[in-house]
Amino acid sequence: MIDFNSYLNRQKFVVVDGAFATELERLGLDIKDPLWSALALIDHTDMIEKVHNMYLKAGADIIISSSYQATVDGFAKKGIDKDKALSLIALSVDLAVKARDEFVKSSDFDSSKREKPLVAASVGPYGAYLADGSEYRGDYKIGLEELKLFHKERLAVLASASPDLFACETIPNLTEALAILGAIDDLKLDVPAYISFSCKDEAHISDGTSIEDCASALNEFSNVLAVGLNCTAPKYVESLIKHIVRKTDKPVIVYPNSGEIYNPFTKTWSGGSVSFSERAISWYNAGARLIGGCCRTTPEDIRAISEFARN
Repeated sequence: MIDFNSYLNRQKFVVVDGAFATELERLGLDIKDPLWSALALIDHTDMIEKVHNMYLKAGADIIISSSYQATVDGFAKKGIDKDKALSLIALSVDLAVKARDEFVKSSDFDSSKREKPLVAASVGPYGAYLADGSEYRGDYKIGLEELKLFHKERLAVLASASPDLFACETIPNLTEALAILGAIDDLKLDVPAYISFSCKDEAHISDGTSIEDCASALNEFSNVLAVGLNCTAPKYVESLIKHIVRKTDKPVIVYPNSGEIYNPFTKTWSGGSVSFSERAISWYNAGARLIGGCCRTTPEDIRAISEFARN
């Protein structure tokens, strides 16, 4: 297990990568599919490696695997059998590790100026599998034990590919966060995790639970590296950070959306984006120690954050 506190303390803050699906679309891949960016695992692995490399070059200290929406049941709907689906889920981590290892051997990496990047295996919520927008509401019709069962198989397969950590992201309710941690404990996986919630406003996660209650509940878990938010409007982030730091001594992670507004029913974006270089300063000053971007953010946004982190 990585000594994450030492890794963090050697830096001003840790830079997380940005949107994956946006870059796949820019490379020409049509991902209007329930599998979303995980669709590329089937026959566009070269694109996945390219996107990882773009974020590494931009200065990301953590790159996140393309497994957010990758599940056995999801692949089954594409006619892919269980064994193949499990291999594709593991492949998501393999590709990220390969991209990272090749990057640190290249002339683009200077070990005197930055730490070796980490690979986080993305663990998306149950709602991402449903693909009905419920990862932004948290109104599931199943409970903790069923959520544990849903996550167990994927967690085990992701862990087998040896990521540095789990990125448990866009979690819309506290029950699911506790279910994921319970599944990790049941499986006795030696992989730490961060928990990142999707939030509806400046003080609450998607299902209406107070972010302070979530931070307090997760503070006791020794394998939780950081607590925070992603896939959230930038205008709420500074306030959310202030709420989180009141209830936990764990590092705070934030990687919000670009500022555009997503409609989960039409699956379209509207509005304008914000300057991440300016926002990162306020988020850092509020207490964030891991900062990146989520939907619609770009390598350029991550480069701006990285320049602030290393100056």
